[in-house]
Amino acid sequence: MTVTDLGVLPREQFVAALGFIFEDSPWVADRAWTHRPFDSVQKLHAAMTGEVEHATRGEQLALLRAHPDLGERARMSDASVGEQAGAGLDRLTADEHEKLRSWNEAYRRKFGFPFLFAVKGATKRDILISLEQRLHATADQEFQYALQQVYRIAWFRLEALVQPEKGGS
Repeated sequence: MTVTDLGVLPREQFVAALGFIFEDSPWVADRAWTHRPFDSVQKLHAAMTGEVEHATRGEQLALLRAHPDLGERARMSDASVGEQAGAGLDRLTADEHEKLRSWNEAYRRKFGFPFLFAVKGATKRDILISLEQRLHATADQEFQYALQQVYRIAWFRLEALVQPEKGGS
């Protein structure tokens, strides 16, 4: 589907096609629909992230909390499963898994939402280093950093979903 195709969809179909872009938060796609038409994936992404930026703090927190803990398989969307496998989180050693579990728990206790990291192109080592470092951030710093990671995840998902325009470059 191209960005032009998405731009002509009725609201319900638009949300059905893009509701997963922001993990378990189809409200983002629903609100972004009003910004149609989009002439690029970048503008679609900007409309979606703009809706998150203008959301209430409670809505933003719910969006962050909708994401699974990295390395845990309890409740993950298909998109998250594939993303985490690509970063090697499905091949952790026992020690790495325990470290990730322990740090995820400490992170969630400190900040009230899971550690978020756009894993595409990262290694499990990159993720563990980032998690350890980000445990030392302030609550406000980490809230903003987590939102930026959500925006990166959304970009990667849009990039994988949206096809180039037919006959375009």
